[in-house]
Amino acid sequence: MKCMVSCRSTEHLSSRRSFLSGMAAGSLGVAASLSPGLGDLIIANPAIAAQLKSGSKRILNVFLHGGVSQLESWDPKPNTDTGGPFRAIPTSVPGIHISELLPHTAKQMHRLSLIRGLNTKNGDHGRGQIEMTTGRKRIPGTDYPHLGAVVAKSLTPENFPLPGHILIRGAGTGSSSAAYLGPKYSSVVMNEGKPPEYTTRPESLSIEDDQRRNAFRSQVNDRFARRRRTADTDSYTYSYDQALDLLASREVFDVTREPKSDQERYGVSEFGQHCLLARRLLEKGVPFVQVNHSNYDTHHENFDFHIEQLGEFDLPFATLVSDLAERGMLEDTLICVMSEFGRTPKINSRYGRDHWGTAWSVLLGGAGIQPGAVIGKTNDNGTEVVDREVDHGHLFHTILQAVGVDSTGEFEVGGRKYPIADPAKSSIKELLA
Repeated sequence: MKCMVSCRSTEHLSSRRSFLSGMAAGSLGVAASLSPGLGDLIIANPAIAAQLKSGSKRILNVFLHGGVSQLESWDPKPNTDTGGPFRAIPTSVPGIHISELLPHTAKQMHRLSLIRGLNTKNGDHGRGQIEMTTGRKRIPGTDYPHLGAVVAKSLTPENFPLPGHILIRGAGTGSSSAAYLGPKYSSVVMNEGKPPEYTTRPESLSIEDDQRRNAFRSQVNDRFARRRRTADTDSYTYSYDQALDLLASREVFDVTREPKSDQERYGVSEFGQHCLLARRLLEKGVPFVQVNHSNYDTHHENFDFHIEQLGEFDLPFATLVSDLAERGMLEDTLICVMSEFGRTPKINSRYGRDHWGTAWSVLLGGAGIQPGAVIGKTNDNGTEVVDREVDHGHLFHTILQAVGVDSTGEFEVGGRKYPIADPAKSSIKELLA
């Protein structure tokens, strides 16, 4: 079922070029220097082993593109003029109810928490996506780093061979900027969950020939850097070296290497396989993984579309939460489920809900988050926040502090200092464990 969005925003009409495609395209020949089995070696790499052994924190961010309805998910209002046709069902936490469209997630609620008092004062897709993932108000001409870039810079250990910031997306659902933190921390994009492009050696190029070519490239680069090293040359060298690491670790990105039984448990949907891939990457110690799920911009037939979209979301997501807990990873992995905004309490003439940033919800859980909590409250029909109102800035501080990052600190880049998060905001302290 295809959601034919009414707002016709560019976020839904065009795809964005991924950071990886441009980087890897210039590094096509590098794959030839790789021998079979290097992917297995990198899985056992000491840097990865040390990352996991140290209990380093990780973040899984699930972004529901288009704006999931809080009334059909985390903050149902049955039997009201805005509530719609669905019931609220009990969860594994006494007193907490969520929509009946999420029965599997309801069983995991003792591991999760809800923020029901979000007011971001925004109804624009592009602005909402940026503000929710940067924790800052969008200002024309100003670019702030994505949450994934901040986490990658803060939590990726030295010599870690995998990217610190990975985006798993369907076609045309966004990419992530590192802004002033530099391309080193931009997202490596996995389109439709497939291994990065250009990560197999061309058959026409022998391993020996490419080894000689790479050795010559390194020699020339080093000679150039001794005399005319710049930020641009450093950026190029890093991109090339990261491409080498990606090529060596291609198997890490291949979800088909997971047991068939696990693939079946997560389901055949694209989102289900993306959740399984996210688990695989988190197990390898990747500090930040974002999984996108689209088609929530339900200006018409809101209820039919949410039956389908949340039906696709519910079981794989709940399975992922359960797996992380059972494998002992949830205490070190923070989970967030967010959108760019919520949807209007008022049901329009097309049985849809429109854009709404005034009173909506986000789900958190795992590392550093108090389980089974509900922060904030909306009124009886969900039209306004009546208790503990917060916004994207508070959420950004909370997420970072939950994984041990001092969000009140600063990054120093090129001799300049940049606040890690909005200095005018603070964390939601009662949600932090």
